Amino acid sequence: MRIGLEKHSDIKKVLKGKKVSIVCNISSVDKELKHVVDVLMKLGIKVRSIMGPQHGFIIDKQDNMKESDHIQYSSEYGLPIYSLYGESREPKDHMLDDVDTVVYDLQDVGARYYTFIYTMAYVMKACARLKKQFVVLDRPNPINGVDIEGGTVQKGFESFVGMFPISNRHGMTVGELALMFNEEFGIECDLKIVKMDGWNRKKYWDEYAPREKRSWVLPSPNMPSFDAALVYTGQCLLEATNISEGRGTTKPFEIFGATFIKHKDFLSNSAIKSLKGVKFRPLFFEPTFNKFMGDICTGFQVHVTDRKTFNSLKTSLAIIYALKNLYPNDFFFTLPPYEYEYEKMPIDILLGSSKPRELLEQECFFKAFYAAVDKGSDVFSKTRRKYLIYK
Repeated sequence: MRIGLEKHSDIKKVLKGKKVSIVCNISSVDKELKHVVDVLMKLGIKVRSIMGPQHGFIIDKQDNMKESDHIQYSSEYGLPIYSLYGESREPKDHMLDDVDTVVYDLQDVGARYYTFIYTMAYVMKACARLKKQFVVLDRPNPINGVDIEGGTVQKGFESFVGMFPISNRHGMTVGELALMFNEEFGIECDLKIVKMDGWNRKKYWDEYAPREKRSWVLPSPNMPSFDAALVYTGQCLLEATNISEGRGTTKPFEIFGATFIKHKDFLSNSAIKSLKGVKFRPLFFEPTFNKFMGDICTGFQVHVTDRKTFNSLKTSLAIIYALKNLYPNDFFFTLPPYEYEYEKMPIDILLGSSKPRELLEQECFFKAFYAAVDKGSDVFSKTRRKYLIYK
């Protein structure tokens, strides 16, 4: 397999003579761990600037809405580094003054809420407005490009964790998403995609990476491993609750818990017992930052035992359902702001609707709660087929 960054002849054809800005972070590397800036410069491409997404170019900002400086300077490259996660998520006109083409090279993790794909959309909009070319160096979806989980964002609930009506787990690459954003959702920029060779969309990261000697390089501070990406589609929802999603531990998103949980109560809950392909291992942990910092939490590690039957979104919805019913006086959904949304509830923008939360607050059955989250998945499944590059 060759990812977009490794298709040197294609890159030179597309970028020859162009002045380029690169949307990337320090994890934007090839198989040999060479950074995209180094690779493009060695190919003779005129790199003028760098634009960094959430968590900063150097991935130093741990949490949500922790902003990088508007502009930083890299002593290594001697290039200006603009932040695309701050007062504006779309590039200012002056950032692209000396640029013909913007190159996007960031690793996605396959979930609707991962903000890198909306950074891509905002940059595409700027390129359309300013008549600049936009080039995606495509990368694999690490949790495969087949499976879809969850419904779509409903009108009125668009946000920086759900700009367009796509499923919670979308099963697409960033190149395929760029095509969809451009054509289905009307951005209409001058888009070019440097496609991958040899990627099998049915494969998970750990099914091809070891054979090819590809290292997992964390794309954001709390995505330290493929295992974290495997459960992230569901476990990200815990960010919208007072339950620790494992930030401040060595296993973010794989670990969850709180000071008020009882192991036996949780494991005996009917919603938890109905789940397939997963086991919850009881443990205790003390977060070093974020929720419950310095307190001993009772919780669990999520162990995926069968990927064919495991559904990350359904698993985490069952966790929320169980904890809300077991501990109604302790569990709660957090209030805004969250990812630059200052009015709507964080759980509502993550799920793309207020209906699931409202049902849960009315003490519905788990089946009804999950069905409310799944609304629109069939429509998205049909729509995405038009934009799949890899068969």
